[in-house]
Amino acid sequence: MRSIDLAIAAMALLVAGSTATAQDVSADPTFATINLSAGFRPDPQRLEVVSGGNVPAENISSDCEGYIADVPDVRVNYTSGDYPLTFSVRASEDTTLVINAPDGRWYCDDDGAGDLNPLVHFTKPTSGAYDIFVGNYDDDNADATLSISETHD
Repeated sequence: MRSIDLAIAAMALLVAGSTATAQDVSADPTFATINLSAGFRPDPQRLEVVSGGNVPAENISSDCEGYIADVPDVRVNYTSGDYPLTFSVRASEDTTLVINAPDGRWYCDDDGAGDLNPLVHFTKPTSGAYDIFVGNYDDDNADATLSISETHD
């Protein structure tokens, strides 16, 4: 009986530990929440953020890199139409991009925009909330610009 109690206690610690590093996409974003509909202007929309955090992005997926915050940096509530949707980041540091899309899936990129800048492109975006985390590789947070576009190639 005692070994069962120890096993239950060990499981409780594991569960508590794993939820401490989970991204809280229900939390208010650190920098902004914006509402966009297909055909928005101006295009691109640009937001100033600070990259980084203390959570390894690989906790979400082995495809994700860098360190991100535990709450979104930006939330984009998007009403889709006939346009693609692209998120990209420009910064003087090597940044990463992690997005929780309306379908609940995680999308990650490191250098898709070139020059150490990330880009995530949705060919047929769905309507809903896009929770965006801008990360980087070390403890040095960096000023960054998040761009949201429907016309980016």
